[in-house]
Amino acid sequence: MKKVIVIGGGPAGMFAAIAAAEKGHSVILFEKNEKLGKKLFITGKGRCNITNASDADTFFSNVVSNAKFLYSAFYAYDNFRVIDFFEKHGVKTKTERGNRVFPASDHSSDVIAALGGALQKSGVQIHLFTRVEGLITAENRCTGVRLADKKEVYADAVILATGGISYRSTGSTGDGYIFAEECGHKITEVSPALVPFTVKETYVFQMQGLSLKNVRITIRKGQKVLFEDFGEMLFTHFGVSGPLMLSASSLVGKELKKQELDMEIDLKPALSENQLDKRILRDFEENKNKQFKNSLQGLLPSKMIPVVVRLCGVDPDKKIHEITKEERKKLIQVLKAFPVTLTGLRDFNEAIITKGGVSVKEVNPSTMESKRIAGLYFAGEVLDLDAMTGGFNLQIAWSTGYLAGNSIPKGHPSMTHSCGVVSKCIE
Repeated sequence: MKKVIVIGGGPAGMFAAIAAAEKGHSVILFEKNEKLGKKLFITGKGRCNITNASDADTFFSNVVSNAKFLYSAFYAYDNFRVIDFFEKHGVKTKTERGNRVFPASDHSSDVIAALGGALQKSGVQIHLFTRVEGLITAENRCTGVRLADKKEVYADAVILATGGISYRSTGSTGDGYIFAEECGHKITEVSPALVPFTVKETYVFQMQGLSLKNVRITIRKGQKVLFEDFGEMLFTHFGVSGPLMLSASSLVGKELKKQELDMEIDLKPALSENQLDKRILRDFEENKNKQFKNSLQGLLPSKMIPVVVRLCGVDPDKKIHEITKEERKKLIQVLKAFPVTLTGLRDFNEAIITKGGVSVKEVNPSTMESKRIAGLYFAGEVLDLDAMTGGFNLQIAWSTGYLAGNSIPKGHPSMTHSCGVVSKCIE
């Protein structure tokens, strides 16, 4: 049996602690918050999208950064093992659109309770309200941690699962990046990901609160298409959000730092321009004596009508029977390519995850152990790993957490902690 310290009580940290304890190690988990799984509690709007039930190819295609690094972790503990884990621990699951897996109760608290029960059953010692201030090393080996009260706790292995810097109110304040950097690890530039956009056009703000379903968005840099997908989006008081936009942010955020990007929304993706024209002609025939501004209720949500009318450049008071073919063509153009200019991303407080982190080049993908400091392991969002929405990011946490905890070798405890040597964490 070896003594293992886990820093962080999020999904990766809890899974790492369970895996290490089930392998027979003595495990201590330090969490600075008043409870475990604080960020997990709010994921999926409180429903907790546990994982995604798609096949392995779909999983890897949804990983944005460093998918190949995850091969060992995913196959060591894949999405179906995650589902099985929660089912065995009393959480019935259901699979929704896009193969998203949720607890049948729609309560993230059930997921956290299951993890808490597994931690207790496996004998993990949990210390809440306990902040780790730094790592202790001796001769290029991690030998323990230094707490905020200056107490030093020694161990044979330390698993760093402190998360990123998104949703700071949940305790994700980037501590792990500091600890890793002090050990000589490179930190890939961090930025908010799965985050809403700010926009230039003020007419977007007039549609605040309006959600659009079954639309297609295309984001371009000049003539180059950077992102294109179909789904749901939301207009806000600052710009655009919703599942489509959050996914887009992970792929175009880097380019958006350099320049504004053009976005088009196809409001009627199921119809070709010719089919849409026929549809409009039918509506116009039924409303031929109405004013243009009062004739679009069958095509658009009410909040959007004044904006579309203005973008068409057609007199809003013009009678439908007076609308020309050219003016109808302008309406079709707006409906098929509603224009929005993306100007930036919202900050970390609104980002679901953090892009960037500990460089995976310096971590062994087969064990999650540092290549620089023996006995130091990484798991979860602290690593330079991120994925699209749909349960893929939590799967990264479960898989890397399990692999880190399960990779700590059995055998006699090392004696590095008995000599009392303490040094600042260095390369």
